[in-house]
Amino acid sequence: MLSTLNDDGSRRWLRPRVSPGKFLSGRRAVAYGLISLFVALPLVRVGGFPVVLLDIPARRFHILGQTFFPTDTLLLALLVVIVFLTIFWLTALLGRVWCGWACPQTVYMEFVFRPLERLFEGAPGRKPRGLLQNSAIRKPLKLLAYLVCSLGLAHVFLAYFVSWDLLRQWVIGAPTEHPLGFGVVMAVTGAMMFNFGYFREQVCLVACPYGRLQSVMLDRHSITVRYDRARGEPRTAKRVDVRLSVLGGVEPAGDCIDCRMCVTTCPTGIDIRNGLQMECVGCAQCIDACDTVMRKVKRPTGLIRYSSLAAMSGERFRMLRPRVVLYPAVILFLAALFAFTLANTGVAEVTVLRGPGQPFTVMPGGEVENNLRLKLVNRTAKPAEFRVDVEGVKGARAGVRVGAEGVLRLEPGQTETSGLGVVLPRSAFEHGRAQITIVVRGPEGFESRNAYVALGPAEIEPADHHREKDGHR
Repeated sequence: MLSTLNDDGSRRWLRPRVSPGKFLSGRRAVAYGLISLFVALPLVRVGGFPVVLLDIPARRFHILGQTFFPTDTLLLALLVVIVFLTIFWLTALLGRVWCGWACPQTVYMEFVFRPLERLFEGAPGRKPRGLLQNSAIRKPLKLLAYLVCSLGLAHVFLAYFVSWDLLRQWVIGAPTEHPLGFGVVMAVTGAMMFNFGYFREQVCLVACPYGRLQSVMLDRHSITVRYDRARGEPRTAKRVDVRLSVLGGVEPAGDCIDCRMCVTTCPTGIDIRNGLQMECVGCAQCIDACDTVMRKVKRPTGLIRYSSLAAMSGERFRMLRPRVVLYPAVILFLAALFAFTLANTGVAEVTVLRGPGQPFTVMPGGEVENNLRLKLVNRTAKPAEFRVDVEGVKGARAGVRVGAEGVLRLEPGQTETSGLGVVLPRSAFEHGRAQITIVVRGPEGFESRNAYVALGPAEIEPADHHREKDGHR
């Protein structure tokens, strides 16, 4: 049964009490640092674009100054695999440290929305002293504060998918001027309100699959939050060194005084003394709570601590083990492959395609023109000019349809598909074919050479034969 369900199946609403300590202070510093980073990244530009901009309508993804396109399937696949393998590696080392310390769900729930809840309703575990405690408008004001935070969070979230300038127009403009944008903002805001106002910890327990996958990513030497059963059992409610009767003998009582502070402070409502559970997010609130109690009863701290199952069982802890070595080895290999592939993408992407309609046209002067299509992507953050030339056949040239004198001008990140007329002398064809090279040159020494087989007349009749036929007529 889930920790958020009562015996009758109804929802058990959790209001975990705050347990100050070194881990809470560390998590708070990390959380506010991540929130600041999350807000600042859309405003920071690298190479003319935000640090992260996933422009889905334009099908361009700007990450750390690099522009990726849907055709960069290998690069995107490598990036996704590297991210997931890194999470697996950290899990094998430190358990669900991501969930408790850096996951956006935990960061915003525990350090933005729960503090607002305690501000209006008071801290749990003591006499409520919240803002406007006895006022009827307390709950509406809390929901209003939730709405303002959700609205701000939704705008920052959307800044990763639309440009900041466009988002600013959505903010200052009337909704009637951009109904689609207004609808998107309201939908995301509503999702944030539902998540942090109602669904809350259920995201970690029900929706997120990570907790269920951790059993195959952990081993006996993974560092997780553990309760020292050998030291804590048997439990006693007294804070003195008593002796318990066990089968006619006596045995020292364990250090656990069964105060349940570790349970009431848990944001997912579990009892860590029952062992590592799927619901545990590794936030270490139970460690801070237990250490505070241990100091009060003059016992050593660390009854609940970050440790491994092997260490708790008296085994020797092993940092180096197969999965801990293999994960970073594979990550480094994929990162090197990613860097090599990225370094060879160049400043542009060139694709030469055969044009629609008839494959060639014999011009009045006897020359043969092939109709092609040239797809060109400017991967740089600056306007760029690209020149198209034809090599491999003497007298061949690129038609003017591609631009003035065979030059294409593209804006940053622009994709352009243009008609390209390649004109060749009729004598260049042998059995109706001519091997040519389409050369595209651009800034920073960029050059792309694309082999192409031009089509033309299958046979060439001698000029004297034409005159004889004309005279016979």
